Amino acid sequence: MTDDVQSVVEAPEEHEFTKDEHRKILVILFALMLGMFLAALDQTIVATALPTIAGDLRGLNHLSWVVTAYLITSTISLPLWGKFGDLYGRKNFFQIAIIIFLIGSMLSGLSQTMVELISCRAIQGIGAGGLMVGSQAIIGDIIPPRQRGRYMGYFGAVFGLSSILGPLAGGWFTQHASWRWIFYINVPIGIVTLFAIAIVLKIPVKRVHHQIDWWGTALLSSGVVGLILLTTWGGQEYAWGSSTIVGLAVVSAILLVVFCFVEAKVSEPIIPLDLFRNRTFNAASGVGFVIGFTMFGSIVYLPLYLQIVHGASPTLSGLELLPMVGGMLITFILSGQLVSRTGRYKIFPIVGSAVLTLGLVFLTRLGPDTSFSYAAIGMFVVGLGMGLVMQVLVVAVQNAVPHSQLGTATATATFFRTIGGAFGVAVLGAVFNSRLLSQLRANASPALLKLIQGGNIAENPAQIHRLPLAERTLVINAFSHTLQTVFVVAIPFAVVAFIVSWFMKEIPLRQRAHVTEGISERPMALDAPGEYPGL
Repeated sequence: MTDDVQSVVEAPEEHEFTKDEHRKILVILFALMLGMFLAALDQTIVATALPTIAGDLRGLNHLSWVVTAYLITSTISLPLWGKFGDLYGRKNFFQIAIIIFLIGSMLSGLSQTMVELISCRAIQGIGAGGLMVGSQAIIGDIIPPRQRGRYMGYFGAVFGLSSILGPLAGGWFTQHASWRWIFYINVPIGIVTLFAIAIVLKIPVKRVHHQIDWWGTALLSSGVVGLILLTTWGGQEYAWGSSTIVGLAVVSAILLVVFCFVEAKVSEPIIPLDLFRNRTFNAASGVGFVIGFTMFGSIVYLPLYLQIVHGASPTLSGLELLPMVGGMLITFILSGQLVSRTGRYKIFPIVGSAVLTLGLVFLTRLGPDTSFSYAAIGMFVVGLGMGLVMQVLVVAVQNAVPHSQLGTATATATFFRTIGGAFGVAVLGAVFNSRLLSQLRANASPALLKLIQGGNIAENPAQIHRLPLAERTLVINAFSHTLQTVFVVAIPFAVVAFIVSWFMKEIPLRQRAHVTEGISERPMALDAPGEYPGL
């Protein structure tokens, strides 16, 4: 970096929001947070309602697809939403995403068969992808990176809360109203979000003719669908060495390789390959992938521990996860405030991944006789670590790319974290299944082993208390030792995130937003060309 560019970066024009501007930002922020809340909530809200849904619609064999369909479409649509926002304006496409999500929600609630529900959940997922990307990218439009941390922390808090509120809300609606209301409740919230965005958000759009990379979109979507099916089916529906799983792996790899060749040739690729020449983007995406792997792959088993080993009900196990959410809330907000105050962000993924590793070490000690206070400390430490990492990565990526690639870069970084989570669930799920069976085969009776392999206890942990004392003790010990192994295996991946964090290039945060129109009457403010030294 030259001295001239260094001076531009380190001494940008200061821009502090007035009280009126700050008030308008909070209104916009509230609307965007509602959008992200809808998308994040519907990843988990169906979990506690699935048995009831399966009984009502008579589709037990297709139960997992209610979740998988949403995951697939929300993941593959991320890059496309990001690109559309960059090309045609984020406000319009954010509103379109809300409408698609609401249509999917209404149709899901009205579904009369499992096939209808799965199809409508896929529509929901398409809208959810736009909500996740659009909310973060719009914040990148209107708030300078130097001040963005304090606002992005609230988004992380929404994501953490939704992971707890989802199962609780799903259980409450299923028990006191109808499972259909877990979808209908999205409609009034979505309408409020839609009108709030229409009224308060004004982002100027530069009208330019563009070409959409449909070939790249098709290849990427097909390759990602193959990977998600591979990680969803592997070790569950099919053996890892089966022809179906191996074939999916080969076809997915070929599609993604062809995708890279196509992206190098087209004029407006859906994921510009020059992003991968940006060291900050590469490191942040790599850390996001590994954090997603560790977080989703290991933390998903905490409710299983609380329900099977500690005997908590599904609702109580959700409440008992609050220490983890509390840790996330603290560091989401604290890290955002410190990033805005100091202008530095590299230290947070480094410290956060180290704290996450320590939290996983705590979790490896969980057993049948472990007190809940110890488990709560472990969950709290894990939450602290995750809160230090997740939203800071978004700020780092958005600060390192030009405005023309803001949505694409945000979507791609989110995409890598989501794919990491899918791989984490698959790999650590395989570890869980293998270890549990080896534990049970040594001591369990054939009848008990058949009960476990059938998934009945995992789907309804309350059944464990109906077992005779000797078998109940055997099952609890087997699950406990298995979960300890899962957390042990997750530790090296958290260490990888710690190592990769050191390679992130820290670019001083800009203090001018890409867009100020819609917040004040000042003209649109664009950053100076020298403010992208990461490229």
